[in-house]
Amino acid sequence: MGLADTRFSNRRRALAATLAAQRIDAILVTDLTHMRYLTGFSGSNGALLLRKDLSAVVTTDGRYTTQIAEEVPDIKATIQRRVGPNLLEGLEGPQRVGFEAAYVSVEEFKKLEEACPEDITLVPVSGVIEKQREKKDYYELQRLEEIALLANNALEDLLEAGELAIGRTERQVAADLEYRMRKAGAERVSFDTIVASGPNSAKPHHGAEDRVIANGDLVTIDFGAHLRGFNSDMTRTFVAGEVTDFAKEIYDVVLEAQLAGVAAARPGTALYDVDRACRSIIEDAGFGEYFVHSTGHGIGLHVHEGPSAAVTGKGYLEENMTLTIEPGIYVPGKGGVRIEDTLIITSGAPKIITPMSKELRII
Repeated sequence: MGLADTRFSNRRRALAATLAAQRIDAILVTDLTHMRYLTGFSGSNGALLLRKDLSAVVTTDGRYTTQIAEEVPDIKATIQRRVGPNLLEGLEGPQRVGFEAAYVSVEEFKKLEEACPEDITLVPVSGVIEKQREKKDYYELQRLEEIALLANNALEDLLEAGELAIGRTERQVAADLEYRMRKAGAERVSFDTIVASGPNSAKPHHGAEDRVIANGDLVTIDFGAHLRGFNSDMTRTFVAGEVTDFAKEIYDVVLEAQLAGVAAARPGTALYDVDRACRSIIEDAGFGEYFVHSTGHGIGLHVHEGPSAAVTGKGYLEENMTLTIEPGIYVPGKGGVRIEDTLIITSGAPKIITPMSKELRII
């Protein structure tokens, strides 16, 4: 059995053990991200039925007959467009079969119920696969480092080429950055690129518009690239031309907070305390009301996934988790700063996989 097969079968084994402990005989996986995580299948229609004895079957429609055979060589595949109901129809009970409650609509659930033999009981399952995904394996960490560095280097190249400059629009800068990531090998962006200048930088999820970057502007760039299912996420804030006292003050506070968050991100640290490490510095500087989001999140097959470093964060960091550290200050009408790194939690200090300098840079 090859490396990829072992990787996916190990994940299925861990999931089956967790479900067996909950007296669930099998699980129907219909979320495509989870399908990819557990089997390697990357098509747009598919499902997996995994039993507690580790036997499994996958299904997809005729568009992916060849693809599923190549990507999932170790599991029997059936070809059927009604992927979820198809896998339930042939079951023999009595059995308790889990379904992904967070990803199944009411209409879809009715179809699953109709397909079930009478002695099959559907049991809602939530958060089990998501929790397992929080800790990454070696392959996942390698892919995440690869795509994070690709995106990091694209921004470095953009700056070196002078494409982030006074007189250019936010939209032009975003397009040039996205082009550089695609040219370097990215399949697409992880999310809509944010280039937020001047007063727009006070909007955490601004986007990129036709506003022209002007002297004295704070310019926040939040972006990511996607490759082979994995995503990156990083943010840097720059100053165009003149550095005002306001820009310098909030930049220094955010940088201090961000460095404190990175330092706190160790195994065994409560996620609430990682958020607290950042938030307390911003609050002590008098800008607490302008830090309007959580400190960070995990990243992997989704841009935003567990764990979550927030005021309401639960649980503790563990080795091989990922976490962004991205405090910010956003003052309406004036501007804002966000600085974000992606970390891999190690046995000691975290590994930063977005290595661009965080010192204040003037464009």
